[in-house]
Formats: sequence, structure tokens, C-alpha cells
Amino acid sequence: MNPEYTLPTTEKFSPFLTFNRQQWAELRKSVPLKLTEQDLQPLRGFNEELSLDEVSTIYLPLTRLINYYIEENLRRQTVMNRFLGRNNENVPYIISIAGSVSVGKSTSARILQSLLSNWPEPRKVDLITTDGFLYPLEKLKRDNLLNKKGFPVSYDTPKLIKFLADVKSGKPNVKVPIYSHLTYDIIPNQFTLVDRPDILILEGLNVLQKGSQRTRQTFVSDFVDFSIYVDADEELLREWYIRRFLKFRQSAFSNPDSYFKHYAKLSEQEAIETATQIWNSINGLNLKQNILPTRERANLILRKGEDHAVEEVKLRK
Repeated sequence: MNPEYTLPTTEKFSPFLTFNRQQWAELRKSVPLKLTEQDLQPLRGFNEELSLDEVSTIYLPLTRLINYYIEENLRRQTVMNRFLGRNNENVPYIISIAGSVSVGKSTSARILQSLLSNWPEPRKVDLITTDGFLYPLEKLKRDNLLNKKGFPVSYDTPKLIKFLADVKSGKPNVKVPIYSHLTYDIIPNQFTLVDRPDILILEGLNVLQKGSQRTRQTFVSDFVDFSIYVDADEELLREWYIRRFLKFRQSAFSNPDSYFKHYAKLSEQEAIETATQIWNSINGLNLKQNILPTRERANLILRKGEDHAVEEVKLRK
């Protein structure tokens, strides 16, 4: 902790420490930025202008913090193994990244994967999204859940929990179904393999969900070592979603194999109205009902302002 950082009065009664952009950047210390502009290009989101300054200001201090947590976790594992008289392999460290549609979770996940893979030493860092655990389109249609896609009810949560349990237990070559944003569906008989990574990053809308409060129920968060929530005002989220929808209309939606190919024929005004309606009836509703209520469960909150720049960081005490 920066010795010059003092708690505001309101923070003394909060479970979080709050940092503005400059205060957080100072916690980078002397950590070098090894990424180049060329390295950054494939990490950028479809609708985001990510800069090297954003990486060095926000993500380098965050990676430094996570590395401390990982080191502490490894020490605890060593103590446990010594106590039990065993020499087991290290348990994968799981990081979850939650937040609304269009907030930039995927970009944050890719940046962390890149930074953690090579610092302080080469490590195997796998990135998985919860999209692969959505129910197939046919089942969503059959159960009248198409307008609830992305809501907790649209995920095969037992399968996701089984996946996390297998990864934590050190099982090799754990299969993850592959989701296609083009066809809006799970690709049959195609899988990504997760083979005993040092770190697993799990990115998704509802990874902080607790579900119902039934006794003995297992939650996704039970397997997570460090959780991040990417936050922004709903007005910005809606604006980013509409902007992304308009870009997709000119690119992915024009693909004849796209599930949303009918949107390619919309005029710009029609596209804006359609995106707004989708936001209000599905994504915004999911945000208010299911995603935003989980924000305070995170270990760290990245709050974004205009242009996806992080303006404030909240770290659980």
C-alpha cells in the first residue's frame, strides 16, 4: 500500500479501498511494460480503443497485485502439502471477470492473460468464457428462453461447476464446449481443452452469481480465488452496445451464415432503435436483475468512464 494513501472518512466504513486513476497508477512501482503496440492490437475489443497507457496505468498494478495473491496462495498450498506429508502438484489459480454486456470484460481478460503469462516468469494461463456453457439454441427455443439468453437460467450451471471442479482437482484435458457468436449457438462436437494451467481466467456475465440460497448448493464463486467486476454507468453501457451493434451491422451481420443477418438490411436509424429495444428488454434487464447486484461481491471493481478508460478502482480490504 502506498504510504501516502490515507483513508477518507467514508472509506473507514466501507469494505473497499477506493483509488482514483493516479493513485492506482502509482502502485505499479517499477514494473516494466513489456507489451508493444503490435502486441496490443489482437487484445483490443471490437469496439474499444485500448492504449498502452491504459495497460501501464491500470493493468500493470492489477497484475502486480494478483501476483502477490498467487504467491501467497502457493505458500498456503506448500504448508498444506507439508502438513499432509504429500507432494501434490499446485492447484490452478482461478480469476473471474464479471460485468455487463459491452463493458469490455473480454478485453480485460485478454490483457490479464497476456501480462500474467510472462510475468514474473512464463506461466500457462488459459482463458475461458462462460458462453460455452450456454444451453444450445434449440433448447433455449424449446424452453421459451431465447429472450433470457445471458440470464442465469440460460446456462448449464452444473456443467460449468463440474468443469471448475475438474480444473481445480488437476484433471488433464478438461473439455469446454465452443460457442459461435456467428451462429449464436454451441458448435456441436467441438471443444477447447484446458490442461492443468497455472492460472485460469473465467470471463462471463454472471460468474459472481450466488443463485438461490438452498443449503449445500455449490456456486461458481466457490472455485474462484480472485474476482473482478468491470463496471460503468448504464447510460455508457447502452451507448457502447448500440455503437457495437452498428459496427456489427456493417461486418458480422452481413455474413450469410450469421444468425443476425436480417439486421444487416436495417437503416442506421432502424438499427439504433432495434439495439435500444434489445438493450431495454434483455441486456439492461439482465444487468439490473442479475449482474449489478453481484458487483459488491467482487474482490476488485474497475469502474470505467468515457472511451472505456478506467477512472476508479475499488479493492476489497
